[in-house]
Amino acid sequence: MADAINFPGTVEWSGENPGISLKEAPDGPFVTAASFFRVVLSPFGRGHALMLAMSPQDANPPAERGNFCFTDNEKLARYLAADFVASFGAWKDTPGLRGLVYRPLDSVATAGDAASTYTETVKAGDLTVQLTWSGLGKAFCFALPPALSATGKHHMPSTFVPCADATVTVNGKTRPGKPVPREMAGQKISTAFLAFSETWIRA
Repeated sequence: MADAINFPGTVEWSGENPGISLKEAPDGPFVTAASFFRVVLSPFGRGHALMLAMSPQDANPPAERGNFCFTDNEKLARYLAADFVASFGAWKDTPGLRGLVYRPLDSVATAGDAASTYTETVKAGDLTVQLTWSGLGKAFCFALPPALSATGKHHMPSTFVPCADATVTVNGKTRPGKPVPREMAGQKISTAFLAFSETWIRA
């Protein structure tokens, strides 16, 4: 029987964290960023959070292209934003993250099969946000050591599904930008991906 793989440290949260980060040019800034969380275990309990930056490079944009966090557990959402999202590539050091406006969400709905097309739909007040991943590839499972994780402090076992394209729509209007290529654990993916069974373990 093979030896078990144990990760030393403290499990800080576990759940799902698919993301979509879009650029208008491969060497340009991110113009739209969305990080969705479905957390099943954390110091602040369960919850959902959608961090949506329609103007990542602007701390105080007009509401129609604002930067929001829609959540049913604000303490959890603020913890995720400060301790994790602040280290993510599309969000790191952005005025948009610092200027997030927190709003309660009304509902979250998932559609698709994670084999061809997958969608998360979040409704909050007068806003309906739909995240859609399409052209999905073969899922792969890996575990990043702390030195290679976004925070530099956590083991991160996870299952990723790469995708060829993705869109963010707000009240039926598609936000600008396209995902751009990147690598994760030696796999070619893009800046839009599904992330399931994700666990962050502080080393």
